[in-house]
Amino acid sequence: MRIDILTIFPKMFDHVFSESLIGKAQEKKRVSIHAHNIRTHAHDKHRTVDDRPYGGGPGMVMKPEPIFQALRQLGVPVKKKKNSGPWVIHLSPQGKPLTQKKVNRLADKKHLILICGHYEGIDERLFNWIDEEISVGDAVYTGGEIPAMALTDAVARKIPGVVKEKDSLKWDSFAEGWSGRLDCPHYTRPAVWRNKKVPDVLLKGHHKDIQTWRAAQSYRHTKKKRPDLL
Repeated sequence: MRIDILTIFPKMFDHVFSESLIGKAQEKKRVSIHAHNIRTHAHDKHRTVDDRPYGGGPGMVMKPEPIFQALRQLGVPVKKKKNSGPWVIHLSPQGKPLTQKKVNRLADKKHLILICGHYEGIDERLFNWIDEEISVGDAVYTGGEIPAMALTDAVARKIPGVVKEKDSLKWDSFAEGWSGRLDCPHYTRPAVWRNKKVPDVLLKGHHKDIQTWRAAQSYRHTKKKRPDLL
């Protein structure tokens, strides 16, 4: 998979995807991630990418032409057809929420292009070339860069071979192992820590009993923390 990120702050991505599993995945050519500076497609003296909004009001709006030219350079056609070519995503608090189901769908794409908005957002006319608008939460960030990092990380780990232990993905929160519920609680050594003991069932080695306990705890956690998932 190839993921291209359009941003006015490409240096924010310099080290994020060179570490941990995503860094190893890039070394092994499982995924290729590139950050592009939108300003290189602004041809005035000051490389201007924003302007005042028509109709007045606070803030600035990102101009359409630099982003359009960046999309064209990455293979997006002038007459973009639905479900063809690179899949273009705009990161925005106005988008539909990022969910594991959506992540799984995006992981099947060959080429993603992520647009990181700023200020009051992007010129509305650009949505003719955008396939999807995604939000990573009901909060407003200084720009789309951190949401783009979150989406990229979530999608990249679902690419075959990025996470070595396949069972690990099966038993993630929201995954099929838990039927979409939250993961169960986990413990490690020592068995007693600060007078708090690991549940006995995990110490006895009876796999069927352990799985039954974990399933019950998954349901309990979900009911307490995210009842909307039940």
